[in-house]
Amino acid sequence: MNFQFSEEAEALRDEARKFLAAESGREKARAVMNGDATHDAALWSRIAELGWTGLRIPEAHGGLGLSVLELCVLAEEVGRALSPVPFTSSVLMATELLMASGHEATQAAWLPKLADGSAIGTVAWMEGDATRPDGTPKLSCSGDRLTGAKLPVADGLAADFAIVTARGEAGALVIALVDLSATGVSRSACDTVDLVRKSAKIVFSDAPCTVLARADEAERLRARHLQGTAVLLAFEGLGSADAAMEMAVDYAKERVAFGRRIGGYQAVKHRCADMYIKNQLARSHAYYGAWALLTGAPELALAAAGARVAAIDALQFAAEENVQLHGGIGFTWESDCQFFYRRGRLLALNLGSRTFWSDQLVRALEQRNTDLAA
Repeated sequence: MNFQFSEEAEALRDEARKFLAAESGREKARAVMNGDATHDAALWSRIAELGWTGLRIPEAHGGLGLSVLELCVLAEEVGRALSPVPFTSSVLMATELLMASGHEATQAAWLPKLADGSAIGTVAWMEGDATRPDGTPKLSCSGDRLTGAKLPVADGLAADFAIVTARGEAGALVIALVDLSATGVSRSACDTVDLVRKSAKIVFSDAPCTVLARADEAERLRARHLQGTAVLLAFEGLGSADAAMEMAVDYAKERVAFGRRIGGYQAVKHRCADMYIKNQLARSHAYYGAWALLTGAPELALAAAGARVAAIDALQFAAEENVQLHGGIGFTWESDCQFFYRRGRLLALNLGSRTFWSDQLVRALEQRNTDLAA
């Protein structure tokens, strides 16, 4: 197996890092956190101009038609910069799910708009319980009408459409797309721990929708989407974890206590080393997941669960250590440490809890051992 990214992907990483360092500093995240805007619209427009919103969309629909590896690179860099834009909801989740659905009419209607950034999508699966994303939804779908609510929905106030899970006839799973400007749809702000990536509660009252998949087909589509998104979110979490670690190390090199820089104390060195080790472990899992996702390998379920768990652990550990190493200032509103801590808490529940993914990892390992023994 070759776990090296291509020269083109590495060039994209370098350009993305330079662009986001110049255009998407943490001061912009703070501006969105303290303001009424759902995201940084100017930054989102620049990202669309660069083609990032259409990175994976086929050229026939106005996109670039690149591979999932380039998408992994961008996910990591957006996570590193904590960019206050709906990249995760619209590009990593909604666009990927819409393309995987194979629903040609809906793709023709929405993919060109997603590609040029004129439309924002989101995926709305949670209904107040963020622990399991694979349960039977309470939102009901009768024919092509939805009744019920979804919350929290990341970037739900900014989105133009949402792809939702619902319960159809005889309790069968339904995956449907709903235009959020349609009649019967209402949205309100929903508070979560992350004040930069704002969420919403969306209520559907006999709202029209387009069914993308039903029953067994919907189950397969949901399973594939969960595994693919787990890998992509692992890269986003990895980028944030690296940035949190770098912030902590930089502070340790400058902060003076008792006449010497705190980075010279052995206990601080050990904490920084522990962050590095967890981040590198998460990177190994994420690269394995990217390979499995790119090639459609049978190990995808195992690789995705491993990447998801390792990324959650790495980001939460780095975010907490970053706060601790900053001392008293790290707990204040003025400190940027909170951004990584809040993002870590959000990503840990954004696609099901760590417990859920740990269970998926165990099940995948059991299945692999069974297959090897057969």
